Amino acid sequence: MVEKMIRLNDLLGYNLKIYQDSENFCFSLDSVLLADSVKIKKNTTKILEIGSGTGAVSLILSLKTKATIDAVEVQKSLYQLLKKSILYNNLEKQIIPYNVDIKEYFVEHKNNYYDKIICNPPFFGEKILNKINGKTIARHDISLTMEDIALISKKLLKNGGSLNIIYDSKRLFEVLEILTTNNLIAKKLTFIHSYSNKEASRFLLECVKNGNPGLKIEPPIIIYNDDGSFKEYYKKILEDRN
Repeated sequence: MVEKMIRLNDLLGYNLKIYQDSENFCFSLDSVLLADSVKIKKNTTKILEIGSGTGAVSLILSLKTKATIDAVEVQKSLYQLLKKSILYNNLEKQIIPYNVDIKEYFVEHKNNYYDKIICNPPFFGEKILNKINGKTIARHDISLTMEDIALISKKLLKNGGSLNIIYDSKRLFEVLEILTTNNLIAKKLTFIHSYSNKEASRFLLECVKNGNPGLKIEPPIIIYNDDGSFKEYYKKILEDRN
């Protein structure tokens, strides 16, 4: 395994570092967009990240809140890097890593426990798949589906607690139906576009457990300028993540 240490302050102006295996799986722009979009209330005490990978989302969230962040990652190699990053950044009292399948984790934890759940889930379909490896598990919904995430969030979120996800825009209505069926009511939606004149490729969504109806659609996020160059903010993220 080739480890590489990335300065997150080069990405977002934060004084953090993260360990990654550049030959296996590095955090994506999606993770940074998700973490950057999350608003955390002052009275939040417990946060869960599902599928934390090497920890980019949890690390960024630690600078927004004093709440405890439980970071659950099923892949042992990513979990080990997550632990190293937590220790390096002196966050072992705030970010608690778990190397376990989230479907086992949620069975062992009590109902109505978390104020907020964050997830950058795998969302490509199963049809691929001749060879299953770390990247496959992280990107394809073969071991963690939106139905799983909705059921877990329904149980573990406090009443009025929120779920934040980033997902494939082509699956928006499927996702909304699954979440609504589990009493997770969509409250804030942001579309992500590569270019201003192209259809959205991703969306950011915040849902509230047993929330009142009423969806706010935020201004879209655009990644590229019209000439094909990255917007300055995203250029820095993509240049420095590997």
